[in-house]
Formats: sequence, structure tokens, C-alpha cells
Amino acid sequence: FLPVKEQMLLILLDWSSSVSLQHVEFRRQMRVDSIISDWKPPEVIEKYVSGGMCGYDKEGSPIWYDVIGPLDPKGLLLSATKQDFIKTKIRHTEMLQRECRRQSEKLSTNIEAITLIYDCEGLGLKHIWKPAIETYGEILTMFEDNYPEGLKRVFLIKAPKMFPMAYNLIKHFLCEETRRKIIVLGSNWQEVLHKHIDPEQLPVVYGGTLTDPDGDPRCRTMIKYGGTVPRSYYVQDSVKVQYDSSVTISRGSVFQLEYDVTAASSLLRWQFASDGADIGFGVYRRTKEGRGQKVAEMLQVLPSERYNAHLVPEDSCLTCTEPGVCK
Repeated sequence: FLPVKEQMLLILLDWSSSVSLQHVEFRRQMRVDSIISDWKPPEVIEKYVSGGMCGYDKEGSPIWYDVIGPLDPKGLLLSATKQDFIKTKIRHTEMLQRECRRQSEKLSTNIEAITLIYDCEGLGLKHIWKPAIETYGEILTMFEDNYPEGLKRVFLIKAPKMFPMAYNLIKHFLCEETRRKIIVLGSNWQEVLHKHIDPEQLPVVYGGTLTDPDGDPRCRTMIKYGGTVPRSYYVQDSVKVQYDSSVTISRGSVFQLEYDVTAASSLLRWQFASDGADIGFGVYRRTKEGRGQKVAEMLQVLPSERYNAHLVPEDSCLTCTEPGVCK
């Protein structure tokens, strides 16, 4: 028998190895290594999701701004899939990590994390719409699972009276270490920001002296301020898909379809929509003959995820590298 300390060390090593493998699989599935160059968010996200990187704190870390007030959560989630939002946040995070590496080389010091300024002015009931909270929760979980050391500190400014209610809806997605990094500032928020950020690195609108080359105090070339999404972007209003059939799936139940892929490099395409709630969807391939194989024993081709198909019909595809029966 091993001493207790050695047993604990083995458990920790095993846990660390498991987390590392999960992260490697996450990067593979999401194609993280090429997401900056090979993938761009849909136009509606590029135009109407607010925020951006602007300036550096006194230690050289990049500063990211999240501007909540102008966001139109319902319009965005009726115009793009939840998976697009998650991939967008991954892309932003990878861009920030790349900027950290550049700063490390430039300053000859180790820059690993960012400063986040969360502008809550204008936070209202539209921002705590249930599908929006669920989507934001999944993004936070993804961030916590795969970029746990990416945040140095979070300055939360201009919080309205309803902020505690909104925070209570999302705080359970955050680990204790992340919660400790959140600093809620009062009316002296500009004074506190100046302790961590030089005025020339802080936009005029946030109490500094930084402007765009044209003198814009909001630095709109670096920080996007969102806005109301035009209905012309709404997918359900612009895309009419004819489905071969429909089926009722009760909460917690499973419905499976089988397709025999007869040749490698075949394209498997799917379209679906749900009524009233989101739905889980994934693709698996049988690894042995017969119909008795459980999904848990099959090869995962597309990880099972929750899709907001009641808001945006899902229309996607993948290339099957090998023939076989897919479910």
C-alpha cells in the first residue's frame, strides 16, 4: 500500500492527465489551432456583438471590454446559432492569448492573462432572457474548462440596481478562483481603473485620454458597441426549410436515426428545428455489426451538444472519413 500522500499525488496526477486530455480533445473538435485564420463569425455577430480589445494595463496585459447595454440578446440568438457564439468567444480568446505572447516577447516578461472591463450600464430585463442566460452559461463553462488562467482581473463598472439578480443567474457557472478575480466598482470606478491602467491606454469614455485616430472618444475601431439586430437577419423569417417528417420527443427521451454511409468521404447533412425548447444532437458510428450496440459504445463522430433549434433551425454537415452506419 502507498502512503496517503503518495496516493493523493497519484489521484491528482490522474485528474490532471484527464483534464489535459479533455482540453486536447476540445481543441481538436473545435479546430482551435486554426480558428483565427480559417473561421469567421457570421456577419450578424461581427456587426452586433459588442466588445473588443483596446490598450494594455500597467503590467502590459491586454485589456478586453465587454459592453453589455447595447447588446440585443434575443435578436442575436434569432440570427445565429449558439455554437457560432461559442466559437466566436473561443476565437476572441485565442486572439487574446496570441496578443499575450506578443507582449511577452516585446516586454521580455511573462504575460499570460488579460484584464477584463465589464461595462454594465444599460443592463436590463432583455439581457436576462432565459435562452441568453443559458448560452452565456455554456460560454462561461467552456472558458472555465479550457482557459482557467486566462483572466487576471475583472473590473465590473456602472452596475445598475438589478445587477445582483443577473449575477446570481450566472455565478454558479464560475469557479471560486474566478469569482475572487471579479472587482465590483462603485462611483469611483475611474479612479480605481487609473491605478491599474495608464490614461493613454484608456479610452476617453472610460476616463482616459485614448481616442481613435479620428478623435472618437469611444475608440470604435477597437471596441464594438452592438445595437438592435435588424429583423432581416432573423433566420426563421428568412429561411423556410421543408422537412421530410416531424417527431415528438419528450423531455429526457432519445430518438435515433440510422444512415448507412457506404463510401469514405461521403457528405452527411442534417437539418432540424425544435418547437418550444432546445434539443441535444450528436453523430456516432457503429464499431461492430448488429443493432445491439449502445451509443456509449460507438465512435463519437460529432459530440452531442445542446442546440437552440427552437430559435434558429440547424443546417449543417460533415464529411465521413470512413464508411459505416451512423446514428
